[in-house]
Amino acid sequence: MKRSDEPEEPAPRSWRSFAFLKEPLRGTWRELIRVNASDRRWEMPLAAALSSGLPLMVGAYFGRMDYGLMSSLGGMVFLSLPNSSLQHRMMMLLAASFGMVACFAVGALTQFWPTVMIAALTLIAIVVSMVCRCYRLGPPGSLFFIMATAIAAYTPGRLEDVPLRVGMVALGCLVACLVAFAYSLHMTRVAPPPPAPELPSPTFDFVVYDSVIIGVFVGISLLVAELLQLPRPYWVPVSCLAIIQGASLRAAWSRQLHRILGTAVGLCVAWALLSLPLNVWTLSLVMMALSFGIETLVVRHYASAVVLITPLTIFLAEAPHLGQGYPAAVIEARFLDTVIGAFIGVLGAVLLHNQRIRPHLSRWMRAVLPSRVS
Repeated sequence: MKRSDEPEEPAPRSWRSFAFLKEPLRGTWRELIRVNASDRRWEMPLAAALSSGLPLMVGAYFGRMDYGLMSSLGGMVFLSLPNSSLQHRMMMLLAASFGMVACFAVGALTQFWPTVMIAALTLIAIVVSMVCRCYRLGPPGSLFFIMATAIAAYTPGRLEDVPLRVGMVALGCLVACLVAFAYSLHMTRVAPPPPAPELPSPTFDFVVYDSVIIGVFVGISLLVAELLQLPRPYWVPVSCLAIIQGASLRAAWSRQLHRILGTAVGLCVAWALLSLPLNVWTLSLVMMALSFGIETLVVRHYASAVVLITPLTIFLAEAPHLGQGYPAAVIEARFLDTVIGAFIGVLGAVLLHNQRIRPHLSRWMRAVLPSRVS
């Protein structure tokens, strides 16, 4: 037997060489399982579910679920509603609605000129990110504007169909504004908004540099998806944007893990839902329930929200094809798109937050851009 006064044998060298990873892995695990406190009331998830769900109900009633889905995408603009006075809320939401309609229109037009599709999405990502950062628009920021552009660009159709589709999205935005007005009347009475904070002056690095890097990597992610000939490339730039918008490199890495793990579980949920004999009415109710759950969970635990975001976005893009017997292809393509977009987003986050690279690129960008911009 070993005597108690004998020195302990040192750990094997192979294990000691990886000891420095112990604390970062432990911190990552704590970040992954942490549930944040939130004071979000139930009225907000309900209003968000109505904004995206009412157009689906109307589409189901008239037997045009494709129109209902386009309008439902416009209803997502409700998530841009700030917590401020009634006048400011409606002004910001109307501006966001105009942006949503414009983004969808550009995306719908670029499908007829594929050579400009990547450049158009890059430019839209830059401009929308600049506007969101200049006016300090909170999460989800530019995410749904880019999603609308990407889905529109990969929804096949004829040129003469574009005005009708853009009109359907505009009607969805109108529904969101009406729901937001009723919701805001109630909320400003039961929970008065805090006084408007003094916004700091926008800086070049925060507004211009960050937006250019975000837009460039969103465009790169779509280019990679096209080069790999992915069957549904529109989700790669959306996943990339969701990751690169992290407030720090650690936050971007944490969101990447949340998004990949949440997507893996969410695909199982999507598989189960796709296997059900859903009709247009039950599909509308399921999508409303998913929207309610997402807005309840997203401020508390991002991975849990992604579990519900995954089937919701699959339904938004694939609902016209439900019941055609290919859920496995949808599930496989979605997971691959998410992984590729997430890793490209982390690479972009390195350029955003690395303090050795960022100053050099910022100086170069100031030298290239016009003096009034820099």
